[in-house]
Amino acid sequence: MRFYAEGIINEIKSRGGAEKYRHEGPDTLYIGGGTPSVLPAEELERIVKALGRPDYEEFTLEVNPDDINGNGREYLQRLRDAGVTRISMGIQSFDDGILRWMNRRHDAAGAHRAFRLLREAGFGNISIDLIFGLSQLELPRWEKSIREAIALNPEHISAYQLSIDEDSALASMVSSARYEEASDEQCREQYELLCKLLAEAGYEHYEISNWAKPGFRAVHNSAYWKRVPYCGLGPGAHSLISKDGRASVRQWNTRECARIDAEGSLRRWQSEGEALSLREIAEERVMLALRTSDGLEESELRAICSDAKVDALMDEKALQSIRKTDGSAMVRIPEERFFVSDDIISDLFNGME
Repeated sequence: MRFYAEGIINEIKSRGGAEKYRHEGPDTLYIGGGTPSVLPAEELERIVKALGRPDYEEFTLEVNPDDINGNGREYLQRLRDAGVTRISMGIQSFDDGILRWMNRRHDAAGAHRAFRLLREAGFGNISIDLIFGLSQLELPRWEKSIREAIALNPEHISAYQLSIDEDSALASMVSSARYEEASDEQCREQYELLCKLLAEAGYEHYEISNWAKPGFRAVHNSAYWKRVPYCGLGPGAHSLISKDGRASVRQWNTRECARIDAEGSLRRWQSEGEALSLREIAEERVMLALRTSDGLEESELRAICSDAKVDALMDEKALQSIRKTDGSAMVRIPEERFFVSDDIISDLFNGME
């Protein structure tokens, strides 16, 4: 962690420095992919300064509640002074039993306290994360957690189904029968309850895992779902680079932490990449667009996928066509089918070369 900011700044310089970033004019800045709130404020300030841009349409920082409570008001003021306009806080649950099971450092009271501190510091765009898909998360227990989230009145809510990573502690618990995964039916019921309660509270379900109050869709993530090129900095970060007018190069960094070697030189992560084929670009375009409530232009979808597949899925009401005011049509997955969207998207490409 000691050399994290130094490694980021070194990477910025290697990619052309602040002048390049000012010239290319990125609209958003998102510092996440872990727990950046553990970094001291001065380290975050150094990274932002190295990028050389004074403001962004949206500047999001991911935080944990315990870091907000531990760092206090002065830290939050420094975040605002650095230009942060949006906070994404990983609360995950308002149930203390669930939080203990997930080994979170905060409890429900700490989550409430952190949210209050953010509001008092002047943050008017706060997103909170929730997790569902746990076998022990009975519907009444889940509903209570959702209603606590709604009561805070955040501008944005993201909710993700628990996934079990290979070689994780949870995977070991599953293999030794110490934990039983939630069934598909349990996950579906939890997701449908979430959709229902957030709709009643006035949240717009604009992407499979994301809900926003009107006017508060995540600008950064929305650009990602449209395959707008982006630059990722830091260990494990990914980039989508435009070449010949097309976002066609995927680049990623290895996961080594920055360090000082025996010769006293800074050593950091390396970059690798691949060129995407036209087919891969098209499939990615369909997959990302159909995760959103806006969907994809019908003409573009039919140019990529067979008419027979599209028509069959429309007949099954797995896809629906929405006519725009300009006369064009968009195709999207109805919200009631969002839970099985992966199957629908896979079916679109099934049998294609």
